[in-house]
Amino acid sequence: MTGSLFSRLILRRSSQQNRFIVQRGISQSAAERTKDTLPAEPPVLPAFDHIPTPYSGPSGDDIIAKRREYLSPSIFHAYKSPLNVVEGKRQYLFDENGRRYLDAFGGIATVCCGHCHPDVVAAIVEQTKKLQHSTVLYLNHAVTDFAEALASKLPGNLKVAFFTNSGTEANELAMLIARLYTGCNDIISIRNSYHGNASGTMGATAQSIWKFNVVQSGVHHAVNPDPYRGIFGSDGEKYARDVQDIINFGTFGNVAAFMSESIQGVGGIVELAPGYLSAAYDSVKKAGGLCIADEVQAGFARTGSHFWGFEAHGVQPDIVTMAKGIGNGIPLGAVVTTPEIAKALTHRNYFNTFGGNPVCTAAGLAVLKVIEKEKLQENAFVVGSHLKERLNALKDKYEIIGDVRGKGFMLGVELVTDRELKTPAKEETLHVMEQLKDLGVLVGKGGYYGNVFRITPPLCFSKEDADFLVDAMDYTLSRI
Repeated sequence: MTGSLFSRLILRRSSQQNRFIVQRGISQSAAERTKDTLPAEPPVLPAFDHIPTPYSGPSGDDIIAKRREYLSPSIFHAYKSPLNVVEGKRQYLFDENGRRYLDAFGGIATVCCGHCHPDVVAAIVEQTKKLQHSTVLYLNHAVTDFAEALASKLPGNLKVAFFTNSGTEANELAMLIARLYTGCNDIISIRNSYHGNASGTMGATAQSIWKFNVVQSGVHHAVNPDPYRGIFGSDGEKYARDVQDIINFGTFGNVAAFMSESIQGVGGIVELAPGYLSAAYDSVKKAGGLCIADEVQAGFARTGSHFWGFEAHGVQPDIVTMAKGIGNGIPLGAVVTTPEIAKALTHRNYFNTFGGNPVCTAAGLAVLKVIEKEKLQENAFVVGSHLKERLNALKDKYEIIGDVRGKGFMLGVELVTDRELKTPAKEETLHVMEQLKDLGVLVGKGGYYGNVFRITPPLCFSKEDADFLVDAMDYTLSRI
């Protein structure tokens, strides 16, 4: 622990638990007002009509022991006492003891319709009974049915799909297509972005904590248009000048592509400054490049206001990549582009054994139908707006909350020990996560400094769930 952190934290030991006491620069009247509104009792989970199946499998300790022996040591777990999840139902998870948890992380923005949604499960089971796998060398309607439905959700001439198994694969393929189509090698991405962990996507990713010391060539990283920590605040056009500068001074004047998330997920739910994407797209197109929208996390109605995150910026990309919510947890990703650009892959053979698997694409089609039938985009907008409003009220109450951001069900809460200096509150973030888990709430953690709560629940998350989440956070923060 650093000296500067010691100056802001006092560690007190009580008979019940260790608490972090953050010294805040607030007036006495504000402190008194906060004290008057401290929640006295921990909140109670909303009622839910589901009894989990009794579990008789290995204990969490047994699984941990086997993980250490048989799985890669690079695989890490959340929480001091890892959670042994054995069952899921809609927006809830159940541990080995039958305890219920509100899942506000959604398997890292992946569970879209809710855990084990009956329509998605039925589609998977029915297709598995008929044909689990063959190859796209043979005909099967599952993949074409899904491709057609997916094309109907995208604007313009974005209608040709190539299916993959993950977001990393989708982004790798998008980068390859852009380089083949343009004949250029240089790609521009944004600092603080995350696009995957394979050779090409690791180069596009711009956080050192997700990069290994291997060759990562041909990618330039533009200044991040971060309204909270960025040098130009919310002035998107000023940030976009760096894209043009990279083209002018870092390339031969032409580029293959510009790749961007519409909201940075792993980077801490960072919304791009208004006006940035349209200005950046304009510079890239003039340099002969393609614009790639990474919708792996923000896509499939998660942001509420739009089905795709890029739509909120008023731009139309040349290539869209997607995964996570596309299959509600089934290994599935996709690259969608125009017929003309798609021809770039025909100059040589390109093949993916499992891309377009009938079970996975049947699940994907079921997901689209559930989003439509249950109006999950509307729910993400309405409940997500309510959740963000309540989180902002917590920000007014607690100085440790430096920023609340995001849209719909892709929200971030950044904790700082000093609002003026924006000093990341790393230890406090871990402490609050542990306390939230004890109260029955699961959230994610992200951002370069690991001080941002990532709130990306299933899209069936209710207003009562949102209130419980905020009440649990309120209760926890009141005791810091």
